[in-house]
Amino acid sequence: MAENTYDAIVIGSGISGGWAAKELTEKGLKVIMLERGRNIEHIKDYVNANKEAWDLPHRGKATEQMRTDYPVLKRDYPLSEWNLDYWVKDSECPYTETKRFDWFRGYHVGGRSLMWGRQSYRWSDFDFEANAKDGIGVDWPIRYKEIAAWYDYAERFAGISGSKEGLPHLPDGQFLPAYDMTCVEKDVAARLKEHYKGSRHMIIGRVANITVPHGGRPGCQFRNKCWLGCPFGGYFSTQSSTLPAAVKTGNLTLRPFSIVTKILYDKDKKKAAAEASGEELILEKIVHELKDARKVTSPARGVLVQLLDRPFPRLLDPEQKTLVWGAPPVDDIGKMKDASEWWKRTK
Repeated sequence: MAENTYDAIVIGSGISGGWAAKELTEKGLKVIMLERGRNIEHIKDYVNANKEAWDLPHRGKATEQMRTDYPVLKRDYPLSEWNLDYWVKDSECPYTETKRFDWFRGYHVGGRSLMWGRQSYRWSDFDFEANAKDGIGVDWPIRYKEIAAWYDYAERFAGISGSKEGLPHLPDGQFLPAYDMTCVEKDVAARLKEHYKGSRHMIIGRVANITVPHGGRPGCQFRNKCWLGCPFGGYFSTQSSTLPAAVKTGNLTLRPFSIVTKILYDKDKKKAAAEASGEELILEKIVHELKDARKVTSPARGVLVQLLDRPFPRLLDPEQKTLVWGAPPVDDIGKMKDASEWWKRTK
């Protein structure tokens, strides 16, 4: 069996996986990104991006056969002839619902970063404090001020257009110029503001579409075809943004058609391995000592997971029934100057 050694393994190439690959490769780590589905290359594989309705057999509409093959996807707007090959065929990959759960999946490089709605808003302390104030669930261990710099970091790279409004419940961000409202929208917004004495607001959406050239991408062409993949890189996706950044470092290996079946961790050697399509991929430098906690770059999401007692608690562990996302301690987050500071602390 061939053995390839990497500093980090990222499983999945959607929005989270793409970000993880970018961050780790830019810090000098050798990374392999495993994707269960096919590769979709930026621009070349957006086969319908420049077509019109009359170019398609059914003018882009969903057929009865599509409704039969995609019983979940048909519940909402995505089902159409335009990008059907981006979506998992529900009849071939069914799942059990004890109650309705709409799971729209895409098995390809980029995942749903190619099909997402792109609306991008910051949470405020109204959101972070809601559980504590309402006595519901578990209080969030962080507050807005502790992750505001992380929002800044992500927005500057991704490119989020929007208008600064100074609303406490909808914090402003690092925005590119906003899209312009139509004359009707402007009139309605003005009337709402006047009628409600400034207590209600109608604003343009904050969206991961770039209105000006940004990061080597020429920008949105206002074609209303985002869901087909944008050859202009008009919106943030793995293909348009994080993948090119990771590839540029020379530290990334991308391997599609690779379904990970196991993550094996050797606590003595402090190594992990992911079995994918019969080939063992060894992950080195996975464990970094920091104070009394062990920080692990999780192969499942390529993020940092705080492990306090034993390897991978509640993460791909059959003894646990709850998946817990890892996070650095609140006190540490508050001391960081920017999002990249966390990685520096783990080295």
